[in-house]
Amino acid sequence: MTTATDTARPRPAAGATAAAREARQGSDFSRLADRISAAGLMARRPLYYTVRLTLVAAAFVAGWVALFTVGTSWWQLAVAGYLGLVYGQLALVAHDLAHRQVFRGRRASETFGRAVGNLGIGMSYGWWMNKHTRHHANPNHEDLDPDVAPDILVWSREQASEARGLPRFIGRHQAALFFPLLTLEGFNLHVSSFRALRRPHMKRRWLEGGLLLVHTAGYLAALFTALPAGMAVAVLFVHHAVFGVYLGSIFAPNHKGMPTLKGDERPDFLRRQVLTSRNVRGGLLTDVALGGLNYQIEHHLFPSMPTPHLRKARPLVRDYCAELGIAYHETGLLASWREALRHLRDVGAPIRDRDHA
Repeated sequence: MTTATDTARPRPAAGATAAAREARQGSDFSRLADRISAAGLMARRPLYYTVRLTLVAAAFVAGWVALFTVGTSWWQLAVAGYLGLVYGQLALVAHDLAHRQVFRGRRASETFGRAVGNLGIGMSYGWWMNKHTRHHANPNHEDLDPDVAPDILVWSREQASEARGLPRFIGRHQAALFFPLLTLEGFNLHVSSFRALRRPHMKRRWLEGGLLLVHTAGYLAALFTALPAGMAVAVLFVHHAVFGVYLGSIFAPNHKGMPTLKGDERPDFLRRQVLTSRNVRGGLLTDVALGGLNYQIEHHLFPSMPTPHLRKARPLVRDYCAELGIAYHETGLLASWREALRHLRDVGAPIRDRDHA
């Protein structure tokens, strides 16, 4: 028998453990979880995911059919752009699979996740799952969230003050460079996936690596069989550039520019997820384009909640936060990008100040 709290538990994320512990203690989160469960919003939606996966698979097949039928024409760049968007939708499907929104069981989720991620788009499911689980457990925590760890970009003034080399060079103008840099993110996902195969935490690395190799070989063979070499390279770049920009446009507005944590700063589960996340307002088109991640607050609180229920959960979560006096932040899509870019510019100030000193 499943209790209300068990039903609402965010299963795949590491934060689920903390959420379950707080629920048992009668926390603020447990009371919200009871409301969500009573509304039936943790129930599975098999028909929705059957239709969604079928449509995305059909779009994927249609893109590759177009590549082989358009012929030697620069219209192939339009096909490449289309495939970039389809790859973004495949990544969103892999995301839902990883959170067990589609299948309740781990084995089915991992099997389909690797088929979509490793084989379909060339992104390691295991690598991404490990990274994303740590993000969910501690969103926007500078020491614990890999998504705000300093790399090419810096995410806080403290990181900017310590930046050296390429991060310091880019950090001066990282807001202006953000979207251009996203054109390389599709390639970065492939490189990071292969590099992750050497890490000790990677499970079933031979399967992961084999599927990545099959994807890479099949992808390049298809391109260079269907097109002349120069056009194939152009299609490859446009495809991955669109893919990278699309993914970045989906994920960047979710947390960038929201409060960050560090050290021993550990609010309770409810506040940790709500205060560091941003929702993006919009209608059906926004829901489809962003794969439901525009309801980032609800997704972080209930990662295994099926995507179509996130919109319904929003008023319940928003009203509950108002009862407790917890800031619930949402904005439009363009405004969310502006807030993220403004944050990138602001945190890069120490680098610019140092250069002008």
